[in-house]
Amino acid sequence: MLTVDHVYFSYHNEPPYILNDMNLTVHRGDYISIVGDNGCGKSTLLRLILGFLTPIKGHITKSTHNLRYVSQKNDFSHAGFPITVREILDSYRKLLHIKNPREVDRVLTLTNMTEYKDRLISKLSGGQAQRVSIARALIGEPDLIILDEPSTGIDRKSQESIYSLLKELNTKYG
Repeated sequence: MLTVDHVYFSYHNEPPYILNDMNLTVHRGDYISIVGDNGCGKSTLLRLILGFLTPIKGHITKSTHNLRYVSQKNDFSHAGFPITVREILDSYRKLLHIKNPREVDRVLTLTNMTEYKDRLISKLSGGQAQRVSIARALIGEPDLIILDEPSTGIDRKSQESIYSLLKELNTKYG
């Protein structure tokens, strides 16, 4: 599904490299974590995989283009206008040209956020907003979801809930 093959990367296009001969293979159904100190290149690797950056050397091969990304900071709390959870998800569904309006209900159910569907997005807790980010990523049944520190800035109970949800989704849908 995804192969990172001898990838080198530096923001200055010369050594020292942030990523130095990086190799990684992700198969369908894999559930992996990339762990390391701040500044070691975790987010840079994700940006390379997503195609936002280009390796200096090496190759990244994806057998799917149906992948989604959940950033470490959701952008919902600063919404400058009143919009509900359902409206956010429905607009994303339309952006992806998914015709089935029940897709929003499906992802709300998967993320246990159905009871919040009519709540203003700016009124959600950090953990709830992160679940909406995950729900948005699930629209259209992606083959691969990449999450960049999905529990940053949320309380321990919400962190445990999000990781439990991710494990359940991986077990159920691969």
